[in-house]
Amino acid sequence: MAMQEKHMVCDVLSMTKASMSDYTTSIGECSNQSLRNALTQLRAESEQFQDQLAQIATQKGYYPTSQPATPQDRHQLKTQLTQGV
Repeated sequence: MAMQEKHMVCDVLSMTKASMSDYTTSIGECSNQSLRNALTQLRAESEQFQDQLAQIATQKGYYPTSQPATPQDRHQLKTQLTQGV
């Protein structure tokens, strides 16, 4: 049961992220200000929904979060970026 729920939650998160991307693209290509405002509102609502669902998924252990970067990790990344590696 938990596995089915986990898959459903992850699928909805994935679909919501894709929708937000589509809204962003549509907003950028829209010349009608009224439609642009509506799409912007839909994107904002999707972002709120995604955030709420991600918090629930994280609490249930369905959606892993990354650990904060250590000073060593940050230094290594900075070195790689400045060397172009």
